Amino acid sequence: MNPFLRHIEACNDLPSPAGFIPFRIGGAQVGWLGPELARALTFFPRDFHFDARGVSLASRLRGPAARTEALAAVTRSLAGRGFFTLRDEPFDVRAEPEGPALAQLDRGAIPSFGVRAAGVHLNGLVRRVDGLQVWVGIRAQSKPVAPGQLDHLVAGGIPAGLDPLQCLVKEAAEEASIPPELAAQARPVARLSYVMRHGEGMRRDILHAFDLELPEDFIPVPADGEVERFELWPAPRLFEAVRDTDEVKFNVNLVLIDLFLREGLIDPASEEGRMLRQGLDQGA
Repeated sequence: MNPFLRHIEACNDLPSPAGFIPFRIGGAQVGWLGPELARALTFFPRDFHFDARGVSLASRLRGPAARTEALAAVTRSLAGRGFFTLRDEPFDVRAEPEGPALAQLDRGAIPSFGVRAAGVHLNGLVRRVDGLQVWVGIRAQSKPVAPGQLDHLVAGGIPAGLDPLQCLVKEAAEEASIPPELAAQARPVARLSYVMRHGEGMRRDILHAFDLELPEDFIPVPADGEVERFELWPAPRLFEAVRDTDEVKFNVNLVLIDLFLREGLIDPASEEGRMLRQGLDQGA
């Protein structure tokens, strides 16, 4: 298998929702439920209704606030029974990426409900006379996901109420001590997505990728403990890490492959480049 394509396929390991049950809010499908979670929701008949089309949040819950309150109560109960770990970070629930927020759901429950989530990823770039350099973060060993692996300069899920750029500016300050006026200069370059099995649930993630051209004298500083340190790598070294190893966090690979295509480290017009672009764009 192509060494770059393997990362794309690893993030798209759920080719069909067969076996999952549609989950709807206000008549619009917002997620997919695994059989075990669907069975657990039968114990909350006041809030969840079952029919031939799947599972729906009760129609009496007419607005985002009422729906959010009901979901919060149910997820607290389910978390206590070991279905997931709540993270006290609400995410917006939407039927379509650009659609209105129908409710909010704790980030820890998002994959179990198969709800689409969104995040931001920042390529921190330094262009020197000896070539392109990319800032790399080494994730803290205490992180529950991908401890110690390579990450972007800034990355994070988009919490309820923020758009991608607002989230990026917030995360840039919190994670890498990047001043807001500098982070706001980031340029949106791609929107990637994937569908990945997550236990008995699924991750349906949208990644908003940004490039930020940084001055040579800027040094990012870890600020919230999520990253142990930052290192400035020549782009070819990072290229080799993605190609030859599994040292990079799984979804970060996708954003870096997109960067390699745009910067010409992989010829976008070649057979390999066209294949990788097709893989990256399959869920867009």
